[in-house]
Amino acid sequence: MIISSASDFREAARRRVPRFLFDYADGGANGEETLRCNVSDLAGIGLRQRVLRDVAAIDLTTNLFGRQIALPLALGPVGIGGMYARRGEVQAARAAAAAGVPACLSTVSICSIDEVAAVADPFWFQLYVLRDREFMRDLIAQAKAAGAGVLVFTVDMPVPGARYRDAHAGMSGPRAPLRRVMQTLGRPHWAWNVGLRGRPHMLGNLLPVLGSDSGLNDYMGWLAKNFDPSIRWSDLDWIRAAWDGPLVIKGILDPEDAREAVRIGADGIVVSNHGGRQLDGVLSTARALPAIADAVGDALSVLADGGIRSGLDVVRMLALGAKGVLLGRAWIYALAAQGEAGVARLVDLIAREMTVAMTLTGVNRIAAIDRSILADPALRLTAGATA
Repeated sequence: MIISSASDFREAARRRVPRFLFDYADGGANGEETLRCNVSDLAGIGLRQRVLRDVAAIDLTTNLFGRQIALPLALGPVGIGGMYARRGEVQAARAAAAAGVPACLSTVSICSIDEVAAVADPFWFQLYVLRDREFMRDLIAQAKAAGAGVLVFTVDMPVPGARYRDAHAGMSGPRAPLRRVMQTLGRPHWAWNVGLRGRPHMLGNLLPVLGSDSGLNDYMGWLAKNFDPSIRWSDLDWIRAAWDGPLVIKGILDPEDAREAVRIGADGIVVSNHGGRQLDGVLSTARALPAIADAVGDALSVLADGGIRSGLDVVRMLALGAKGVLLGRAWIYALAAQGEAGVARLVDLIAREMTVAMTLTGVNRIAAIDRSILADPALRLTAGATA
């Protein structure tokens, strides 16, 4: 099939991987209203077309956390990403490094910190709130030793969301292992290339606590048992003590929580509803972002994720107040469809789409993207944007 967009990658991924994996990446919580709004609300952000603005030279580079990167984006952390292609997190990280953008590895990845850090540049690591604080400290130490430049601490998953699709597709629920086997038989290319040649299918960073039981069969159970809903803002002091690099708090949807992140000394936040996978009915990222960006100003770097499917969407997020974005589903679709080459192609597509969007809105560098390029006068006149 012809692939010219993230939607094309999504369809190719649906055809290529077993249903339990596709629905795990593609689905959201409950009725998936927030998941849909992440896409539709962002797509509904209108831009001002401007002409005769001397945009002959477009510069997509930016600086995030002291590092110059080629585009204002990173591959965001996605659990079990290594199941979507053979050693998938490594393939994606290689593509990101070649494109000059960061790759952020999930705590619950298939490939380990050391395996991915060997090819990722820049390399970020994402940490969940776990009951075992000593194990969290060990993971932080491993990430630091491996050269991680940023620690992304995810705080919006004290418990897993109610994900109906996972039960229907076989990621969880009765007879899930048998259902996954039957689905795999219907995807022979995946079964050979990933199912057999991509072993071991273990949660690489959790081997010290799960050992030989750290495979996919225990994945959802481990999440439910080990995530810690008791953590508070004051508990983040020990993370600061263990990690002396840039700290980013991921999962912020409320301006007051953003201010708390400033108060504890975070270097950045990710405005995120976990891709609509946690609490259905909360604000989409596009709707939540402007107020949060206004609340913190330049006190820290605001990133965003959720619903980003194109370079046009990246420009929209930047105009709404983000300094950069994290891709999630988009890179997983590309990885599942075409492996490393697919991720490389996706990043190239986004760069070319950003170039078109910036040219036609009359801006030639990332720092010049603000609310002045938005069509809605109410948004343009906030946060000091000029008409």
